[in-house]
Amino acid sequence: MELNVSIGRHRAWVIAAAGVAPLVTCAVLSAFRESVTSVTAVLVLVLLVVAAASSGIRSAGIVAALSGGVWFDFFLTEPYGRLTIDDRNDIGAAVLLVLIGAAVTEVALWGHRQQARASRRAGYLDGVLGTVEIVTLRQDTPEELIRHIGEQVRLVLGVSQCRFVPGPVVDPRIAILDHQGLVTRREHRIDVDRDGLPSDEYTALVVHRGGATVGHFVLTSAGAIARPSLEQRKVAVLLADQAGSVLGHPAP
Repeated sequence: MELNVSIGRHRAWVIAAAGVAPLVTCAVLSAFRESVTSVTAVLVLVLLVVAAASSGIRSAGIVAALSGGVWFDFFLTEPYGRLTIDDRNDIGAAVLLVLIGAAVTEVALWGHRQQARASRRAGYLDGVLGTVEIVTLRQDTPEELIRHIGEQVRLVLGVSQCRFVPGPVVDPRIAILDHQGLVTRREHRIDVDRDGLPSDEYTALVVHRGGATVGHFVLTSAGAIARPSLEQRKVAVLLADQAGSVLGHPAP
C-alpha cells in the first residue's frame, strides 16, 4: 500500500512539473522576444516535452506539450499576454509544437516498452539458465529441485501458486498449458492475452519424460488475473522440461 501511495505521489509531481516547466520557460524567453525566434522557442519547448516523456508517464508528456502550446501563445506571440494568435506562422508553430510533443511522447513510451521487454527477456533467460545449472549440478534432492522449478514457473507466469502433482491430469475442467504455449480447456482455446489464465479452475502445465506424462504443475491464478504473454508461457514450458529431466534421472 505504501509503495502504491509513493508511486502515485511521484507521478503527480512529475505531471505537475511537466505543466509548470513550459510556463517558466516561456516567461523567461518573453524577456528576450527581440532575439529569440519562434522556431528557437518551439525547439526549447520540445526539449521540455522530451524530458517529461522520458519519465515514461504518457500524461506528463501530453501535459508538457499542451502547456507549451498555451504559454507559447500567451508569452511569445502577438498580441502578448492574451491567448490569441494573429500571425499564421505563429499559429503553425503552436500547432506544430503540440503535434511534435504528442509524437515525441509516443516514441519515448515505445522506447520504454521496448526496454522493459528486453529486461524481462533477460530475466527469463537468467531464470532458465540458472535452473538448468542447478538441475545439472544435482546438489539438491529431486523434491527440492522440483520446488525450485515450480517457484520459477510461478514467477514467470505471474500466478499466485504453483505446485507439482505426480501423474496425468484427470479432471477435464482443468485447463492445459501445452508445449506451444497455448491454453485449452475441453478442446476450446483460451485467449490468455485478453482473458488471462482461468481463475475459476486450475491450469495444468504438463511435465513429460520421454514422451510420457510424469506429472503436472498446478497453477492457481486467484486474487489477480494473470495474463502471461506467449513468450512467458513458452519459458514456463522450458522450465517444466527441466522438471522432466529431474524426474527421469535421480540425484547421485
